[in-house]
Amino acid sequence: MKFDALPVQGAWEIGLEPARDERGVFARTWCEREFAANGITTRFVQSNLSVTRSRGMLRGMHLQARPHEEAKLIRCVRGRVYDVILDLRPASKTFLRWHAVELDAEKGNAVFIPQGCAHGFVTLVDDSELHYQMSAFYVPDAKRGVLWNDPAFAIIWPVSEPTVSAADRAFPPFEAARWRRSY
Repeated sequence: MKFDALPVQGAWEIGLEPARDERGVFARTWCEREFAANGITTRFVQSNLSVTRSRGMLRGMHLQARPHEEAKLIRCVRGRVYDVILDLRPASKTFLRWHAVELDAEKGNAVFIPQGCAHGFVTLVDDSELHYQMSAFYVPDAKRGVLWNDPAFAIIWPVSEPTVSAADRAFPPFEAARWRRSY
């Protein structure tokens, strides 16, 4: 695997190093030793699959509150998405900064998102699927989020008018989010 540090502290893009032959391709997607050698010592306890049927669907920006923060390893297994990491850790030197990576099933790349960062994505093609490995179990009461288009972050999305769920549109602006003061 190839590890490339991203501009958000503790975030990585992880590329495959596939072995190819007449049968096809084989590639390692997770290796505890290789991740640890790059300073990533997360234990994954849950895997999730997100299936989005239409291009231009935006999901995010989501995270879980203390003490249920979760690190995520996310890979696009079908289609292509614009994946955004937003640092909401007050003690981080990249606090309130965001970075995007295009995840592409054909390329096979993934992103590692550290605890305390929000995550969201917009689909670039129909029928896109993301596979998540999570470091913490999902706790519904710990679900938090911020507006995907909050001017405080000025995230640049490649889709001018994405389709956003009512739940994601209802998240408060970051400055008004009561939970952020205790995060």
